[in-house]
Amino acid sequence: GGATDQSPSSSIMARLRFAAVVAAAYLSSTGVVSAWNKQSSPVFIVPRGGATDYASLCESVKCQIVEKASQSIEDMRRMIMDEGQTAPEFGAKADAICNQALEEFAQNAPDAGDDALAAATYDRKLEELEAALDAPLQVLYLRQLAIVREKALQSYRASSRSSESSDYEAMLQADSMFQREAEEATREGSDWDYATERSYLQSVMNDMAQTSKKLIDVQMKSANQQSTAMQYLQQQQQMIQQLQMQLYGQSSPWNVGLAYRIPDTNFNLQGSYQQGRGNFQLSCVPDEYAPLLGPNGFTNGVGPGNLGLSLNLSI
Repeated sequence: GGATDQSPSSSIMARLRFAAVVAAAYLSSTGVVSAWNKQSSPVFIVPRGGATDYASLCESVKCQIVEKASQSIEDMRRMIMDEGQTAPEFGAKADAICNQALEEFAQNAPDAGDDALAAATYDRKLEELEAALDAPLQVLYLRQLAIVREKALQSYRASSRSSESSDYEAMLQADSMFQREAEEATREGSDWDYATERSYLQSVMNDMAQTSKKLIDVQMKSANQQSTAMQYLQQQQQMIQQLQMQLYGQSSPWNVGLAYRIPDTNFNLQGSYQQGRGNFQLSCVPDEYAPLLGPNGFTNGVGPGNLGLSLNLSI
């Protein structure tokens, strides 16, 4: 008879209070409440036994950073691959892209805390991030080295053609230009190396220098042979002149020639005097140009009797 009846509303409130206490105890045990109450930037909290979830979070951050950095890499790829031009300060730009990506990963990746397994995962993802950016940049680096090598070869060809510099000086200038631009394109602190391309450039220039030297030797031999042949012909000509002097005496330096066609006939008279010898010739040759000159030939001739005069002097 001393018992008191509880109303339905009081019973419901008691049950709600019990559920709230249980929920608060669970959240406090998992650490969610302490993380939520922090006033700093959000921090990823790794649940106990959640190494796989931590790796997934790091992979997500890595993919976002790679996608962002790919935009800068694409601009340089378009210049080097598509346009065939060298990107100025390529090494410094590549180093800046990698360093910025590593800094963003360190800022946005979840904290590993004291978990050794999570710390190993963090280091592995950091290395994967750098490798993912270094691989396409190194491809562009090798392509840029090929472009610089061709520019150095063109410079060597242009310098070797000029008479002001020798092949050795042209090779030094081309090699110095390649080394300077290759150093500028190399990323600091990486395993990028241009020794192979430089060795190939030097080998090509040496081959070109040897080929040019052989060509010059052939040209010099050909010029010497021509000079020897000319000297032999001059000696033979001098011997012929000496024989002519012995047979005919001292020849005269005068050479005289005379030609006359008898009007209205086909007879042509020719006379010449050359090297002390005279020659007279009578020929009967039709005048093919008579119809063009009219019935009486030249109406106004040069000199008396329509005679022509030709004078040749050899000194």
